[in-house]
Amino acid sequence: MDKHGKLLRGAAESDEAFRRMLREVLDALDITIKELAERAGVSSSTLYKIVNDDRSPSLDILRKILVAVRELEGRSEGNFIAVIAARHVLDEVVERSVSIEGRQLRTREYPATTVEDAIVASVRAERDGATAIVCAPIVSSTIEKVVEVPIATILPRDSVTEAIRLAARKSGI
Repeated sequence: MDKHGKLLRGAAESDEAFRRMLREVLDALDITIKELAERAGVSSSTLYKIVNDDRSPSLDILRKILVAVRELEGRSEGNFIAVIAARHVLDEVVERSVSIEGRQLRTREYPATTVEDAIVASVRAERDGATAIVCAPIVSSTIEKVVEVPIATILPRDSVTEAIRLAARKSGI
C-alpha cells in the first residue's frame, strides 16, 4: 500500500495508529517533521505535537498532511474522478471537468472492454490519484473489493430506454 493510503488507514483506525503510520511515512520518505510541515503548510510545532504528544490533527491539518504526502510520492496529479467504461461510452462523454458546489472536478477516462480491463484500470486510476471511480454496475462490486477510493455506478436509464425501444422496433412489437 502507498504511504498516502497508510496514513488514511491509520487515521481511520485511531490517533495512535495515525501517529505510528506518520512516523513510518516520515522514515520511508526520509524527511523531517519540519520538511513535511513546510510541504503541508502547517506549523512545525503542530506537526511535532501530532507525532509526539498525543495531539489529534484537525480535519484541515489531516487533509494538508495527506496532500503533501501524495505530492512527495509523485502523485500530485490527483484530484480527479476516473471514468471506466467501454471506448464508445467514453466517446459520448463531452465534459472533461464537472462543476459541483462551485468546484471544478476533473475527469480522466480509462477505457475497458472486459471485466479484467476494468479491474486493471481501477488499480491504475487509484495509483494515478483518482479520488473516486465511476464505472458500470456489472464491475462496480468487484472494483470495490480491489480499490480503496469510492465507487459510483453509471446508471444508464436513458440508454436502456433507447435500447428497449430499438429492441421493440426490431421485434415488431
